[in-house]
Amino acid sequence: MIAGVDTDLIVMGIWGLIFAVFIVKLFQSIRLVPTKSAYIVERLGKYHSTLDAGFHALVPFVDKVAYIHDLKEETIDVPPQECFSSDEVNVEVDGVIYISVVDPVKASYGVTDYRYAAIQLAQTTTRSVIGTLDLDRTFEERDLISAKVVEVLDQAGAMWGIRVHRYEIKNITPPETVKNAMEMQVNAERERRALLAKSEGDKQSKINRSEGIKTETINHSEGEMQRRINEAEGKAEEILTIAKATAESIERMAEVISAPRWQECGALAARLTVPEAI
Repeated sequence: MIAGVDTDLIVMGIWGLIFAVFIVKLFQSIRLVPTKSAYIVERLGKYHSTLDAGFHALVPFVDKVAYIHDLKEETIDVPPQECFSSDEVNVEVDGVIYISVVDPVKASYGVTDYRYAAIQLAQTTTRSVIGTLDLDRTFEERDLISAKVVEVLDQAGAMWGIRVHRYEIKNITPPETVKNAMEMQVNAERERRALLAKSEGDKQSKINRSEGIKTETINHSEGEMQRRINEAEGKAEEILTIAKATAESIERMAEVISAPRWQECGALAARLTVPEAI
């Protein structure tokens, strides 16, 4: 009896365990997919369907969610790497990639890890582009490097089910010796510009001073000329006034002399006055 009871308990326990597993699997077969997400479902190890946002029920023990993809744009840091420029200068470059999954099936089965693959391809392309540029141009041609990396990643991304939106270089770090030389060059250029600005300032100051002296001299000469003109005009006006008054005086004397009763006295007066007037 005891052995029979133990056997029944074991059988009941097994059936209870099977039932519990079935309930767990039943709950696991119910999936709520968030917005901007995609679930890849495999049936018996083979791709079956892609679940979009919403409620979905799977077949227990047959279907399983093999991959979960976030469809929002994400950023991936590209670790620093050493690159050689065309003039054989070793620089350290890092960046960031902005990508998003556009085809969840290809992102699941087209590549093992699309993030790692994108990082490796971005590093390889960056090394290739920097190898064609000298050190000075690497700092100026960031847009060229970024555009080339995006172009190459887009070609590969079509097979990986991803879209590369942009690639940005964060830092380009040359060796300390090169950095010190560049700082010395920048300081020398800054000092040269300061000296040039100072000389331009002195030149402009001298020009302004000479222009001021020239203007002052012209104003002084014009003032002196105007003063002399005014004096000459004043003297001419004075002479004209005197002459006019003398002429009027002579005319009056002539009228007096021409009178009959004053002819004798007028002649005498004329002899005495005309010489004085002249």
